[in-house]
Amino acid sequence: MNLYINKSKDFIYFPLKKESSNNTSNKKFEDQEEQNLNPELLEDLLKSIGREILKERTPTLEELEQTLQESIRKKEEKNQDKYKKENDFDYKNDIYPTTRSYKNVKSNKSIITTLMKKGYLKNSEKWLSSKGFVNIGGKILQDVMKELKKGDFGIHETKNFGYGSLLLDTTKKYEIGDDIRLINVPNSLLNSIQRLAKKNGKIEIPIKFDIEDFEEYETIQDVRVSIVYCIDLSSTMRYSTMYGDLSRIEAAKRALWSLYLLHKKYFPSDTINIVGFGALASKIHPQDIPYLKTFEPGVDFLHYTNYQAALRLSKKILEKNPVENKRIVLITDGHPSACFIDNENEQQKILSQRPYSHFYIPDKNTINSIKKSQEMNLDINSGELVYLCYRYRQVDQFIGERTIIEAKKCHKKGIQIDTIMISEEDSLLSYVNEMEKYVNGRSYYINPDSIDKMLLTDYINNKKKLIYSNT
Repeated sequence: MNLYINKSKDFIYFPLKKESSNNTSNKKFEDQEEQNLNPELLEDLLKSIGREILKERTPTLEELEQTLQESIRKKEEKNQDKYKKENDFDYKNDIYPTTRSYKNVKSNKSIITTLMKKGYLKNSEKWLSSKGFVNIGGKILQDVMKELKKGDFGIHETKNFGYGSLLLDTTKKYEIGDDIRLINVPNSLLNSIQRLAKKNGKIEIPIKFDIEDFEEYETIQDVRVSIVYCIDLSSTMRYSTMYGDLSRIEAAKRALWSLYLLHKKYFPSDTINIVGFGALASKIHPQDIPYLKTFEPGVDFLHYTNYQAALRLSKKILEKNPVENKRIVLITDGHPSACFIDNENEQQKILSQRPYSHFYIPDKNTINSIKKSQEMNLDINSGELVYLCYRYRQVDQFIGERTIIEAKKCHKKGIQIDTIMISEEDSLLSYVNEMEKYVNGRSYYINPDSIDKMLLTDYINNKKKLIYSNT
């Protein structure tokens, strides 16, 4: 490469050799065409991927390719039909203006390859890249925020404050001793001009400020919060709802995905952890939220619902965080059907009343299998023996008592517990209400179709209540 310096001292770089091959030029043009997806098309593709990845069974890259190609084909046909109807246009070889954004992806070109080159996907079983996780989740968050309406969520308060401050748009009169870095210069200058014009009838330069002219930005004390969202992975969470196309688990994943990105963007001082639970619980990496699936009914019995497992693991996580404000939110579709047996006396007591009761000892093969297939490290230190008892629309007395005792232990540690019921079975809410009564928590019964809006509203409003609780 040669370097030429002209009189204006601009640096101009040019190659010694130029590519003359037509094949090379064509290849570069094709690569550029493949990389430069129309923004409208790219947005449609990312939204389609967001819908696909939330499904109970994550599609393979080959299946995703077929889905995206079919989506483009249907969109193009729909736009063509719409254009012909509106313009009475029926020329076979013409290009319809409404479909031009879809013409740059031909059926014989791989959409997946294009998205991989742009950094949204990767060639892996978990094929969503970090860039894809943020961008696709961000679009879900945007959709939720657009639909968000003010509600009655987030009503609890606390007097425990964290560190730092948040700058507001509103201002107040400056007081001697306040931080001068917070002075609103434009407003202060305007106040001086108005005062001098009223007093002297004219403005003289330089302008003389008075202490009464100064305004400063108001601040509120930032509150650090540590939250663990416990998502129910029992087998009933896969059921579809009567309110929308998403199943309960899909609706919960969509909500947590958008909530996590909201937290990272607007409340970076907070800590959000995710715990997935069935008969046992496991901490979940946030980027694995889209891949979560329910436990299969079978010999391992992990598909039961153990609130106690979720609470114990969450308590361990929160105790490692020094912040004052700690909270657990259970997202579930029903009542507990399992609990830990902490000693032999408890087991004998159950057997004396119910001789045919079922107990489950987590075995290493199952633990390793789940770790390999779902990349979940199930917590086996919280309990060695699990008591299983599912009763239709009822909670076993022993399980109910042990769950409430565990909730009380969390409450004594200063951890607030709230429960969100995403189910059409309102009869299951009675136990949740009883548990929350013992820990001064809150319980919500909500349609699965609205859980994303509810969670975001609750999180934002709860922050406001925490911040303003000293007034």
